[in-house]
Amino acid sequence: MREKWRAFAAAWKLALRIAGLSFRAELEYRANFVTNVIFGIAWQSATIVFATVILSSFPGMGGWSSHQVLLIVGMRTLSHGLYALIFDRNYLLEMLVQDGRLETFLLRPMRVYRQIQLAVFPTSAIGDLLVGVSIFTWAVSVSGLHWTPARIAYLASGVIGGMLMEAAMATTLASLLLRYPATMAWNAWIEDLAGTFGNYPLNIFPSPITSALTFVLPLAFIAYFPAAVLTRHTGGLNVPAAVAVAAPLICLGAYVGTRLLWNARLRRYTGVTG
Repeated sequence: MREKWRAFAAAWKLALRIAGLSFRAELEYRANFVTNVIFGIAWQSATIVFATVILSSFPGMGGWSSHQVLLIVGMRTLSHGLYALIFDRNYLLEMLVQDGRLETFLLRPMRVYRQIQLAVFPTSAIGDLLVGVSIFTWAVSVSGLHWTPARIAYLASGVIGGMLMEAAMATTLASLLLRYPATMAWNAWIEDLAGTFGNYPLNIFPSPITSALTFVLPLAFIAYFPAAVLTRHTGGLNVPAAVAVAAPLICLGAYVGTRLLWNARLRRYTGVTG
């Protein structure tokens, strides 16, 4: 057991070293680095405007006050910023598969999934994360909630769970992409849906849409359910309250499940020649 822990620690130490070197390489081109960060912030400008309008022009929606809606926005944007920084490199997979370069990843003594995530440093994700941290901090400060240690722990687990659920959806698409490269087009569509619907209390939508965003494309687990638990809105959900409370664990389970799917699909990968 001790040897396994040592191997695990060594693998992550190597991963962090590679990420650090990639970051330093990006810093060699300062203007490009700053431009990419600004691009990441600009990409989230619609979220900033939405949050500002919610607080200044609406008393609330769907039984949620404007400050409670802002908590959904803050949790979702922070989860997405963390996802973009740590996981959002699956777009490289399409080129790797189509160009026949994924085979070189299979020959290296590191998990292929980890190699893909370490292939480049996502400079624009720093902008995403800065926006996420800013809106999240704003939302928490005006929420009016009493932040006990238990609430703080659940808030943190909800944000991490949201990151893992977004990674789970992306990993599912990546698994399919090993066989069907055109699948990657769905990734941008899912991100658009998350940015469009993920900032609202889902109970304002018709029941079929709410159900689809819960059971088909599980966006409800990213911020809506954890925020509902924190603000005590579990009575109006389309799932039992226990499911909403367990949302962070469900997100973790979804991510683990999609990683197992990825491993299974990778073992059957035969390359572009079939």
